[in-house]
Amino acid sequence: MKLDDFKLEHFFARFEFSVPYLLCSSDAETLGLSDLVALADDETRGLWENLRLGYTEIPGHPLLRREIAALYRDVGPDRVVVLSGAEEAIFAVMNVLLEPGDGAVVVTPAYQSLYSVAEAIGAEVTRVPLDGERGWSLDLDAIARAVSARTRLIVVNFPHSPTGALIDRATFDGLVALAERHGIYLLCDEVYRLLEYDPADRLPAGAEATDRGISLGVMSKVFGLAGLRIGWVAARDAELCRRLAAFKHYTTICNSGPSEILALMGLRARDVLVERARRIVMANLARLDRFFDGFAGTLAWVRPRAGTVAFPRLLGATPIERVAEELAAVEGTLIVPGSIFDWPGNHFRIGFGRENVPEALARFERHLRRMRGG
Repeated sequence: MKLDDFKLEHFFARFEFSVPYLLCSSDAETLGLSDLVALADDETRGLWENLRLGYTEIPGHPLLRREIAALYRDVGPDRVVVLSGAEEAIFAVMNVLLEPGDGAVVVTPAYQSLYSVAEAIGAEVTRVPLDGERGWSLDLDAIARAVSARTRLIVVNFPHSPTGALIDRATFDGLVALAERHGIYLLCDEVYRLLEYDPADRLPAGAEATDRGISLGVMSKVFGLAGLRIGWVAARDAELCRRLAAFKHYTTICNSGPSEILALMGLRARDVLVERARRIVMANLARLDRFFDGFAGTLAWVRPRAGTVAFPRLLGATPIERVAEELAAVEGTLIVPGSIFDWPGNHFRIGFGRENVPEALARFERHLRRMRGG
């Protein structure tokens, strides 16, 4: 297998730890270790204090799998496999389900792994773009046209990154019906689930919706615990879960014991962590509303409906790559050009889940005013 360079990770390797203001972070404000431990109940505090640093169970700590299963309806702990972040989960699912010559349909723009790993395996990947002119909507008919006799997998990501879009329930139900009609797995990247601005917009999880559904979750985005490197796959398909655990023998074998216990603490305090993220996001979203109103002739955006990211567009002929370079150099503030997501035009990703967004936004505003002459 030969994988393409991961553009986003190369970009962050260059800038992430040298630029002080990341106006492009995809996760909620990071939680401190002492703050997380302070949320522990008696059982998890005891597990933490008496933890021995040996190997852990391959599919994940039983208590952690039980807590993850509680996020879903009709999904038991034995239908959960804990992996190292979303990245290992994507890599494992793709390798277990796809062979050279198989087909995969992937909604874009997307996290690069969602299509690059399938391509590296030798699958034929058809990318179906969201429609930015219609609020980043998904054309269900375009998905149906992309499906062939060789298609084994449809890959979607809602709430969506990098746009913050959500599809309606009818479109989601149509995706489920399409997958079931053709006997295709539906991989749902749900790393921003629980952070819908209106909870009434929350879609069923993929693992809840169909026997062919696969839910991908992670502690990184909504819970602000990216450093734990804990993600998971939930699915009703027992054989798929068995094969994922077996594939893990060749990757990480097992998870970090401290990370599993800390993840368990976080999940048991999930209401607190989700509300914390929501408070930060909604305050910053109000600031972004004012910001984009003030630059209506310079920037355009589709207001996100969930998550911590959006995908606005710089108007005019100045390349966004140049603006991003200058913004980082002059103002110490980072945005991610859309080309990093293999997306044409002058789009860029911004993130607004961090507490220092007001300072970062002020620096971006100052740079934009310089660009247009004051």
